[in-house]
Amino acid sequence: MTETPPSPTPAQNGANGATNGAAHAHDEHLEAPHNLAAEMAVLGAILYDNNAHQRIADIIDPGDFYLDAHQKLFDACTARISAGQIADGVTLHEYFATQGQLSEIGGAEYLNDLIDSAAFGPEIVDYARIIRELSMRRRLTEIGAELRARAVRPEEDDSADTLLGFAERALFQLGEKGSRGQGFDSFSNAVADAIEMVEAAFKRDGKISGVPTGLDDLDEKLGGLHRSDLIILAGRPSMGKTSLATNIAYNAAARLQREKKADGTWKTTDGAIVGFFSLEMSKEQLATRIIAERTGISSHKMRTGEFQQSDYNKIRDAATEVQQLQLFIDDTGGISISQLAARARRLQRSAGGLDLLIIDYLQLVNASSRKSEGRVQEVSEVTQGLKALAKDLNVPIIALSQLSRAVEQREDKRPQLSDLRESGSIEQDADVVMFVYRHEYYLERTEPSDPNSEAYQKWYQEMSDSQGVAEVIVGKQRHGPIGKVELSFDANVTRFGNRPKMFDQGRDLH
Repeated sequence: MTETPPSPTPAQNGANGATNGAAHAHDEHLEAPHNLAAEMAVLGAILYDNNAHQRIADIIDPGDFYLDAHQKLFDACTARISAGQIADGVTLHEYFATQGQLSEIGGAEYLNDLIDSAAFGPEIVDYARIIRELSMRRRLTEIGAELRARAVRPEEDDSADTLLGFAERALFQLGEKGSRGQGFDSFSNAVADAIEMVEAAFKRDGKISGVPTGLDDLDEKLGGLHRSDLIILAGRPSMGKTSLATNIAYNAAARLQREKKADGTWKTTDGAIVGFFSLEMSKEQLATRIIAERTGISSHKMRTGEFQQSDYNKIRDAATEVQQLQLFIDDTGGISISQLAARARRLQRSAGGLDLLIIDYLQLVNASSRKSEGRVQEVSEVTQGLKALAKDLNVPIIALSQLSRAVEQREDKRPQLSDLRESGSIEQDADVVMFVYRHEYYLERTEPSDPNSEAYQKWYQEMSDSQGVAEVIVGKQRHGPIGKVELSFDANVTRFGNRPKMFDQGRDLH
């Protein structure tokens, strides 16, 4: 008895097994884009010579095939070849017969038809790319159909914003599947990229090759913020994490310089186009903080209107200056890692580039998957997603992070890597981990009650030495040294700056 081939067969689908859905997009009954001849050619080539599998394994996966039978056949071939076993007509016939699925893949006759349809030579790679291309087109039609159905007959929670979010996530995930990376590159190209980085450092007087933070000692320690790096900036509440991040964002955006390349695209030669995800503070609060840093007028005074006309003029001028910056803020709360990635990609396209991305803060980013087995797994998904995004966008990403309360229990409250919340995933995925620490903050809360006591004099001296001083502790750096950098800190306007080399240890307390 002859088995029936899976439906539709190549003969039923036309001589070449191809369907062009784009030419007749108006016909709702038209079959989804596919090419059975290409699928048969690829499967037949693998059955004829298993070495063909390694040439196309990084181009397609089972889900890219149109026929369910072809998906099962490719999956079975992949499993057997990966296990060091032979995948041919005989072994697959035995496998599917044992599983009771021989009729589902068309039987022995269809396995023979596949071998007769085998591609030979380099064309198998072209056929695999055709299969993937048509798979992507099918998924696009499915997304469009689902979006149309939900827009026409919405469910209770299907607002327009919800549907836009669905479309963004679906297209982002499809884009991730479609990119599949670039594979191996020649060492010559890698060396050329390395020389370009060295040249950038040389042109900046040998100081930095990455995006500048505007804080000289920190730039010297890090060499700037390097592309594709995930940088964690952590600290306890009131240490100034957000302030330092906004300082860096402003400094980088204010130094932006670009030049036009021969191909018409733009290249950043200094500074950065900055994207800032402010998940805790509103964009107005963040803008007020930046203006306070520029004018020296506290944000509290700006909120209460406690300032003079001259101060108002400073605020107005600073606002005009800040408005010119290539600094973009998204203050959407409860954003997921997939939504964040999609918006970052969109910003990179729409802004004509993106050189630095800042997230305030890590623990407020949601995992895309709701199947996580706990908070540690959720944070792990987020940090892995941010590291992948940094590489994909080729920009440094600064993600702020909270620290556990274990810091408060120690006599020396300087943070350590073990103080990171969900530290395993954060420390593992980060290229750089920095901590913000202000000794002054803790000393203020330990003032002795008797001003004439020896303890008070000791406290006073220590307080005098630490006033207006902040430490950035580099606890991990893949490409450079770890250590401590001291910065100045103005608590009134939450501004970090370069600390003078000759620091006056004898100034009065304010």
